[in-house]
Amino acid sequence: MSGKLRIDKWLWAARFYKTRTLAAEEIGKGRVEVNGQEAKPAREVKLGDTVSLRQSSVVRTVIVKGLSHVRGPAPVAQQLYEETPESVKAREQAAEQRRYAPEPALSIEQGRPTKRGRRELDDAQRGWGDRWSASVDDDGKS
Repeated sequence: MSGKLRIDKWLWAARFYKTRTLAAEEIGKGRVEVNGQEAKPAREVKLGDTVSLRQSSVVRTVIVKGLSHVRGPAPVAQQLYEETPESVKAREQAAEQRRYAPEPALSIEQGRPTKRGRRELDDAQRGWGDRWSASVDDDGKS
């Protein structure tokens, strides 16, 4: 292990992102900071650096504890960093908030119907006739 390693390669080896390309894209979008400064993919990290990264709506802050040029199994990757207590607490609060108040857009289980689904909807509507609702019509004679 050398004293320095590119941030994109370290994020990939520490299993924050599935590929180095994804890591580089996230860094390019300004979602990764090293020691409080916005990073570039070629930025080198060293032991003791503080890395903040935003994954979806959660910001994780970790301290670099090890460097690796290879992507190993998850237990080995987790030894490359230590998450700060504040970051762990914020992540747990965000998870709890999502559990109690899920994102409204996620409740939409399906979008546009498939061809088959459209036919089923049309067949069901033909059975309704000219009525606007499924309630019994009294033809206005009350």
